[in-house]
Amino acid sequence: MGGLKLPGISFSGLSLFGKKGKNHPIGLDIGSHSVKLCQMEEADRGFRLVSVGSAVLPMGAVEEGTLQNPEAVASVVSSLIKSLGIKEKRVAITVSGYSVIVKRINLAVMSAAELEEYIQSEAGQYIPFDIADVYLDFQDLKTNTPENDRTDVMLVAAKKDVVNGYLAMLRSAGLQAVIVDVDGFALENSYDTSVTSQENVALVDIGATKMSINIVAKGVSVLARDVVVGSRQLTEQIQNRFGLDIDEAENLKLGIMAAEDKQHELENIFVSTCTQWAFEVKKAIDLYYSNNPDAALKKLVLSGGGAKVRGIAQFLKEETGLEAEVFNPFASVDFNPQKIDPEYLRFLGPEMAISKGLAVRYSVL
Repeated sequence: MGGLKLPGISFSGLSLFGKKGKNHPIGLDIGSHSVKLCQMEEADRGFRLVSVGSAVLPMGAVEEGTLQNPEAVASVVSSLIKSLGIKEKRVAITVSGYSVIVKRINLAVMSAAELEEYIQSEAGQYIPFDIADVYLDFQDLKTNTPENDRTDVMLVAAKKDVVNGYLAMLRSAGLQAVIVDVDGFALENSYDTSVTSQENVALVDIGATKMSINIVAKGVSVLARDVVVGSRQLTEQIQNRFGLDIDEAENLKLGIMAAEDKQHELENIFVSTCTQWAFEVKKAIDLYYSNNPDAALKKLVLSGGGAKVRGIAQFLKEETGLEAEVFNPFASVDFNPQKIDPEYLRFLGPEMAISKGLAVRYSVL
């Protein structure tokens, strides 16, 4: 991938998985609710899961993709790595939220050198930030044909102060970031390395405060966006309505605790909140079809903690008209059941999609 690189690391993604080697960093997904960690190694049949775990962050430590309390985040990350007995110091992370812009632009076909020069000089017309304040990267999707000498280029920009904040936080925890990716592309990488077919799908990761949508057609990302909605909305509404603590509200949300006489009111909360989620997904689908009317989507693939909400797959199927399934990124991954409890892994799986997508990236460092 071309573009302006961060010193010493790769600000990239965009389904670049494919290099062979065993030099994989830890996949570290730092959300607003928790830190998810995944360590993978290559095996005879794909990948083997070495370590996996998550830890809850203090409320407000990360908001809208920006570190608010880096010391607290560093402490949680360090404790999680120590508890899992991990010695690896290289990590792959993502950035997301308002500080990241992902844009697909259509340009005349150019050589790699010409394209790099063009992006460096003209990116300002596509990015709503001062170019001096962002890291830039891009990839030529090579969509040109013999009849059309124009190609689509995926352009990504991330604000330097936000990225640098993460790099400094990781250094304080004794870690080195070797890859900085974007949530939607890490999600795509996770899915690509879990399936053998190239169906047109909408990947939807529902986190605590953010939903990442990445629509993939013919193996290429054609639309990627983050939306500020998430499963914490449900938890807070359940807490407020029934006077529960956060753990009780979470258990009620996930169906771990029986609803009993709360069932009717719980359904009303679910419908009002999840209708907003469905609206955002449908907006992305409509935008996709406006540019790709003849390339039908096969299904929705759901991940993130919000994908574990009981009934969400069926609800989104009814709202969008597409089949919906909850993604298990470890379905085809080997692991030692004596070290990693299979039941724990099945429960944790959906929220580990981004972390797994980062963990299978190859680092040259």
